[in-house]
This record gives sequence, C-alpha cells and structure tokens, in this order.
Amino acid sequence: MIELTKTGIEGLDSILNGGIVSNSTTLVIGTPGAGKSILGLQFIYNGVEQFDERGIFLSFEENAADLRAAAESIGFDRWAEFEEAKDIKVYDKQRLLQQNDFSETLDVLLEDIDQGEYDRLVLDSLAMFELFFEDESEQRTYLLKFTDILKQNGLTSLLTNEQAAVFPDTDIGLENFLTDGNIYLIQTPTESGVNRYVWVAKMRKQNIETDIYPMEITQGGIEVHDSASAFSMMNDSTSPI
Repeated sequence: MIELTKTGIEGLDSILNGGIVSNSTTLVIGTPGAGKSILGLQFIYNGVEQFDERGIFLSFEENAADLRAAAESIGFDRWAEFEEAKDIKVYDKQRLLQQNDFSETLDVLLEDIDQGEYDRLVLDSLAMFELFFEDESEQRTYLLKFTDILKQNGLTSLLTNEQAAVFPDTDIGLENFLTDGNIYLIQTPTESGVNRYVWVAKMRKQNIETDIYPMEITQGGIEVHDSASAFSMMNDSTSPI
C-alpha cells in the first residue's frame, strides 16, 4: 500500500488518484506567472490547515515578508499565524544566499530537517538553486544529495523550476529525470486573457490521469477542474520518463 500526501487541491488530488506519493520529490514546471509559487504556498498552507502536517518553504527569490504578503493576498489568511507557531518555517533568499557554498547552506537547513518535525517542503526555485554550482555535473550531484536527504527525513517535497517554452516537450531539463514526479503548469494567451492548464506527466509508484486539465488561480489558490481539456499537445513519445 503506497502512502499518499494530499495537496488539499481537490481537483489535483483527483488527477493524482489521491495525492502525491509520500517521501517523494515532485518537480513543478512552468513559464513565469504560471502559478508554480502559488502551488507551493498552497501545498504548505493546506498541509498545516487541513492535515496537521508542518512545512518548510525555501525561497531563493523572495524575502519572508513578501512571501507572507503573497500568501495572504490569495486567501491564505493564517500564514503569519502558522509561521509564528513554527508550523510553517520559511528560509528566504536573505538567509539561503548568505553562504556562497551550498554545503554550508545545507548545514543550516539540516538543523530543522534532521529533527523530523516537518512533513512537507517546497524549494522555489531550482533556477536560483543552480546558481551555487559551476557546471551540470556538480548540479546533478548536489540535487541528488539534497533529494536523498529530504526522503531520508520523511519529507514530501515540491521543487519548482522555470520553463522558457510554452510547450513542455521542447524544454526538458536534467532535473526532470532526477525527481519522482513531474507536474507542468501551462498557460496560453487568448484574446480575453490567459487559459491555464495542469498536466501531471509522471508520478513514480502511482497511477495518474495524464490528460491535460483546466485550472484557475482564484482567491483561495489554485482550482483544477475535473473535465479533461480538449487542448492537447502531448503524446506518449513526448512524455518525460
């Protein structure tokens, strides 16, 4: 029996047939503005509010005050309360980027991770994380080391990453192959605004719905609709493994 961690986003949990595999690392990929950070905030917030699961949010792009303001602006009104109670622990860019060496930064994180007090983790984003390293080989080594540490300490983790292309199959990076799951957030411009979609491309150990589903970003976070979209641009030959 595979243990699952619910995101608390009903439509997304349905696509995942119950949730994300516990103690796994899932990559959340999309173009700027697609909703990656919001999904991460919602995953951490819902964990505390709905499931009594504490979370760590690592932000290489925002400071803690701006992150709190962003969470509250989309309806996560108890974020500051949860942070004050240490149910949510935020490491912001000022703290994470104090060190020039990732080993030293990891030592700081391990103070919380090693104690087993947290269940969920979000890293936002890998694009900034990778600035610690000189080449792809070093990135791969440390990403593997980091994800192994997360799993060993019982954390179910989301790692966000920027994607330059609208079409996922044209921009598959190394990190796609090093994580247990891949979730794409897709946005396409229209005359009246933007259409948004979610595609769960991979989830090891789990049967998933691989159609593309419409989603919205509303007051209260991301909503995923349960009817598969007619919009489709992927097939088996383009799906990352």
